[in-house]
Amino acid sequence: MKKLSYILIMVGVLWSCDYFKPAQQENAIARVEDVFLYTSDLKKALPENLSKSDSTIFANNFITKWATQQLFVQNAQVNLSDAKLEKFDRLIKQYKNDLYSKAYIEALVSKNLDTTVSVTEAAAYYDLNKEAFKLNEDLIQFRYINVEANRLDLEKIKTKFKRFNKSDKKELDSISIQFKSYSLKDSLWIRVDQAINKIPVVTLDNKNELLKKSNFIQLKDSLGLYLMQINNVLLRNDTAPLEYVRPTINQIVINKRKLELIKQLEKDITKDAIKNKQFEIYN
Repeated sequence: MKKLSYILIMVGVLWSCDYFKPAQQENAIARVEDVFLYTSDLKKALPENLSKSDSTIFANNFITKWATQQLFVQNAQVNLSDAKLEKFDRLIKQYKNDLYSKAYIEALVSKNLDTTVSVTEAAAYYDLNKEAFKLNEDLIQFRYINVEANRLDLEKIKTKFKRFNKSDKKELDSISIQFKSYSLKDSLWIRVDQAINKIPVVTLDNKNELLKKSNFIQLKDSLGLYLMQINNVLLRNDTAPLEYVRPTINQIVINKRKLELIKQLEKDITKDAIKNKQFEIYN
């Protein structure tokens, strides 16, 4: 029976078998018709750190699966039409070529692709495509702290938190370990739903307080007192700020470069092959 070029060996192997042809006995550990399974196949499939008993179980399962597949494949070879078998052979050859080509292209891209996107380049892309960056959620820039409601220095903390000049920020940073939770990075844009998840006292009922620019909020619950200062607000359908969509822009720019690089690589390899007489088209 002729061998099928697209046989994919599945996991499984027996430690011993009595059905070897004499010429294969030294290395072969199983046989189905004229197709042999070798010790090297088992070594590649066998997981590390298995006990002797587990290895035996694994090996026996391996051979059962392998033999079953071989029997199906060999029966398919006999019973399927030649046209269908030829089609499968073409598909497998194309798949093999695609795998090799893709792996080589990815290696070349990884070596040659520039993944640095400058601020100027990101801003230029942003300015040309602002309509593509409409928000589908509300964003805010804010800071908050959660402190004990009965702190002796509460009024002092409130003053510094609301004023928040350079000195205030430095002092609040220095005592932040005393806060139950906090975020003083009020230049960052975050989604309102993130703020709701982060701060238990903010609910769907009072979340609109977060959507008022320059609003100071003071809320209390059993966990303490929450001080919040809203610096800026952007609503759904507003244009997203550059800093918020910068990661997306970076990825878009890099993907565009990647496609352009692949096209250039395809042109170069064909051009070089023609120049070196490796590639010819016959008229």
